Amino acid sequence: MTDLNSRLQQGIEQLSLQIEPQTRQKLIQYIELIAKWNKSFNLTAIRDIDDMLTLHLLDSLAVLPYIDARRVLDVGAGAGLPGMVLALCCPQKEFVLLDTNGKKTRFMTQAKIELGLTNVEVVHARVDEYQPLEAFDAIISRAFASVSDMLDYVDHLVTDETTKVLAMKADGEQEISQLSAACKAKWQIEQIHQLVIPGLQAKRQLIAITKLATENSPGE
Repeated sequence: MTDLNSRLQQGIEQLSLQIEPQTRQKLIQYIELIAKWNKSFNLTAIRDIDDMLTLHLLDSLAVLPYIDARRVLDVGAGAGLPGMVLALCCPQKEFVLLDTNGKKTRFMTQAKIELGLTNVEVVHARVDEYQPLEAFDAIISRAFASVSDMLDYVDHLVTDETTKVLAMKADGEQEISQLSAACKAKWQIEQIHQLVIPGLQAKRQLIAITKLATENSPGE
């Protein structure tokens, strides 16, 4: 295993991010927890902790500049990616990490405790059945579902056109081209951000989507 701290710091610099040393240490602690639990609970197909640094930490950190929201929902969070990473870096923001897998939500709950995160809520539920008490400013997912399916699942959670839906994709352009006419009439692809992950040659994108405003009928 190479020096994770040095590799993380180098990756952070390549991403042009400013992250405090204490937070960097907690990010390392987080993937060490994933590696430890992964032996028994199969949290991720990535087994090598060096690969986790690139494919999990740096991949999640790449979207940090685009999280312009106070309250964020991570749908299908799995082991907590990207939500746990973003929560560590943004203590002033609120994050809800949602997943249907009980083993993964138990891991996220334990990681939240060990990392001392007070801005994270872990929820074990299906997204289409989830009814939060407070609305979200942003809803993000990483390798959760197709763009079309994701929009269907989170539709009831998007309260107005100011809520951003953020889909992390290897290549989402083909999915976008296949969206139905009904979906295109309801949603707007605001922007496709091309992400460059240090140490990774594969393509990565962040697709920002908003709901189109609907005109109220007379009398409403």
